[in-house]
Amino acid sequence: MPRMLDVSQDVRAEIGDDEADRLLVGDNAPGSYDCTSCRTPGDSDQERTSTVLFVGDETAVLAFAHATCIPSQVVRVAEDQLQGAVRSITGSERNNTEGLMPEQAVLGITSGLVLIEDDLRPALVVEPTGPVARPGTDGSGGDEFLQLLLEQGFRPAPDMNRLPEVLPGWSVLLAVGRLHAVLQPSAGGGNPVAWWQAHQPLQVTEGWRAAVNKSQQVLVFAAPAGTIGQQPREDLLRDALEKAAANGVLVAAAMPLAGT
Repeated sequence: MPRMLDVSQDVRAEIGDDEADRLLVGDNAPGSYDCTSCRTPGDSDQERTSTVLFVGDETAVLAFAHATCIPSQVVRVAEDQLQGAVRSITGSERNNTEGLMPEQAVLGITSGLVLIEDDLRPALVVEPTGPVARPGTDGSGGDEFLQLLLEQGFRPAPDMNRLPEVLPGWSVLLAVGRLHAVLQPSAGGGNPVAWWQAHQPLQVTEGWRAAVNKSQQVLVFAAPAGTIGQQPREDLLRDALEKAAANGVLVAAAMPLAGT
């Protein structure tokens, strides 16, 4: 029975008619998947599903999403963002030149307030759902998430009582009280591009919004998969961050606020 897949003309043009037709009859497509937009489970046998093609300079990655979340489309991203962009991909993941790619990790982001230098600071904690490979590799080199961030200017954070340094060119986009994206400088020197972007803007607490409006700056902490976890309270989040810092697996940067 054909799967309930939507393949837009733009996606079809990128992947070709043969591949699109195979998807539509149920080949090379998952039954169940994690939606690349809302990150909750979906089932292409039971509900309308969009095909979403992430395209870099050399790599293309096919993902799936609830059609009620986003339509089938082609998303252009910088090549070095394919490993770190926010997405859930559990089906056919293809590299245009080198065959199958390793499974892509999803960047999870948690907002919270951390006490540093006697002041509550607005913070974002970034943790992927799995190991992150260097773009263009097969993942055999292990998790390179922290190394990739260090190469982009993040700094080790061994002490949670010290403010991290500002990372030039990066910013956190907040609009109408919701978190939209973490922006990084464009490789071509143009407008900033999204390093992480929420398809559905994330709500933040009144306290977090008040703190960021006061400081006009957000502290961004990052740790490898499985280090921090989903902590239900800010004191537990702080404990997890301090443990990661003590173990040398925490990096950080301060970023100015973009938006309101």
